[in-house]
Amino acid sequence: MQNDQKAPRGNFKGQRRANPVSGCPLTAALTAIGGKWKLIIIYWLAESPKHFAALRRAIPGLSQKVLTQQLKELVQDGLVARTPTGDLPAPIEYALTEYGQSVLPLVEGVRQWGGEHLKRHSASANEGYLIGGLDSRSDIS
Repeated sequence: MQNDQKAPRGNFKGQRRANPVSGCPLTAALTAIGGKWKLIIIYWLAESPKHFAALRRAIPGLSQKVLTQQLKELVQDGLVARTPTGDLPAPIEYALTEYGQSVLPLVEGVRQWGGEHLKRHSASANEGYLIGGLDSRSDIS
């Protein structure tokens, strides 16, 4: 193997991912809570602390591997606390930290915006328009 080749990502146990734009608050926020699943995980943990299996049931499209990875990153960023709840091997409970609760207004804002976006998209689809402005009822040759 040549020195310029990279090791597979799964084998790298290095430091936490760096903020790609140093000093930018927006990229710092997106690094901490961005991605497809983190806000959804935070949303469910806002309801109450949950065990791993309860989170898996609450978020059906999320694989075990990705949930593990996302929870690990949320714990590293101080948004979620990971607490063993019994004798070894102890079931682990995940809960929002006080710092994690500070994200809840953002989660609610994104949820509300998403609801409005769905309504708008649904209205556009009912008018016969697809994303990109094509009329779904017209003949495309």
